Amino acid sequence: MKYMFLIIMGVCVFGCKKNNVQLRFLDEYILKDSMIFKNSMIGGLSGIDNYKDLYYLVVDDAKKPRVLTSKITIEKGKIKDISFKNIIYIKDTSSTFYRKEVLDLESIFIDSNAHINLVSEGSIKNGKRPTVFISDSLGRFVNEVYLPSNLGNINEGKHKHNAVFEGSCKSIDKKGFWVSLEAPLNIDVEKPSYENSKLPVRITYFDSDEGKATKQYIYELSPIERPPRGAINSNGVTAILEFRKEEFFIVERIYQSGYGIHGNMIRIFKATTEKNTTNTLNMNTLRNVNYIPLKKNLLFDFNRVNNQLKKGVIDNVEGICFGDVLPNGNKTLLLISDNNFQLNGKQFNQFLLLEMVE
Repeated sequence: MKYMFLIIMGVCVFGCKKNNVQLRFLDEYILKDSMIFKNSMIGGLSGIDNYKDLYYLVVDDAKKPRVLTSKITIEKGKIKDISFKNIIYIKDTSSTFYRKEVLDLESIFIDSNAHINLVSEGSIKNGKRPTVFISDSLGRFVNEVYLPSNLGNINEGKHKHNAVFEGSCKSIDKKGFWVSLEAPLNIDVEKPSYENSKLPVRITYFDSDEGKATKQYIYELSPIERPPRGAINSNGVTAILEFRKEEFFIVERIYQSGYGIHGNMIRIFKATTEKNTTNTLNMNTLRNVNYIPLKKNLLFDFNRVNNQLKKGVIDNVEGICFGDVLPNGNKTLLLISDNNFQLNGKQFNQFLLLEMVE
C-alpha cells in the first residue's frame, strides 16, 4: 500500500510538473528607426526562427519579399545586441511560382535541411491564394505544400483578406510542422463582432514524410473586452510555437483603432490537446457542427508589464521562437513586432525576451 501511494504521488508530481509552465518578462530591445542594412529598410518583421546560432526573420513586404539573418546576443537575461548578417531575397528566375503568386509573408521556420519554410497570406481581394512553400537557403523555390480542402480554393469565398495564414512552427519532434490561421474562415462562422467569444481558428499539422496535412485542431479566440472607439476591433492568432508534444504557446493580438499607440493588446495562451479534442481536418465547415477545441489557459499578458517597456507600449507582436538557454537552465522565448514600416503611424521594431519556467 505504501509503494502504491508513492507511485501515485510520483505520477501526480510528474503530471503537475508537465502542466505547470510560467512565463516571466526579462527584457526588451528596440531597433533604431529607419535602420538601413545593405540598402534595405529594416521593418515589417513578421516571423522569427532560431537555427544554428542565427535568427531568421521574415519581412512582410510583398513588393520585395525577403528574409534577414541576424545574430542576437543574450547575456544574463538581457538582449545585449542585435546585428544583421545577410538578406535572402525570395526570388527565382526559373520558377513560375514566385511570379504568379502574391508573397505576403507572415511566418518562417528553418527545417533540418536548412530550407526556409514560409507562409503567405496571398491577396484574397485580388484573387491570389494563400500558400505554404519551401525555399532553399538562397531563396530559390523548392516546393509548395499541398493544402487540405478546407484551407484551399479561395473561389469559394472561404477566406478573409489579410486574415489567413499567419503562424507556423516546427513540430517539437521535428517530424512535421504546424500552420495556423489568423482568424476564422468565412465558412466556419457568421460575421463576427468584437464581443464574440469562442471564434474558431484552425491549426493544421503537416507530416513531412507524407507531404500533406494529417490533423487539424480548433483554437478558440478570446473576446475583446475593451469597448470600441473606432472602426477596427479585431482579434487573431499571430504566432504559434509547439513547446511540448501538442502543447502550444499561442500569441493572440487584439487591435482596436481609436486607442492610439495603445491599440494593441498582446497575450500568450497555452493551448493543449486532450484525448477527446476533435480532429477537424475533414470538416469543410464548422457551422452547426459539434467539436471539442484545444484547451486554453492564459499565461502572460503584456499589458501587465507596460511599465517595464521603454516606450510604455506593446506593439504589433507577430513572431515567436525559442531563444538561448539561461545559465539556470531555463529556456527563453524571443518575440518580435511588425512595425508595418510605420505606414500606419508610429510603430517599433520591438524584440521581447521571456523566460520559460517549468
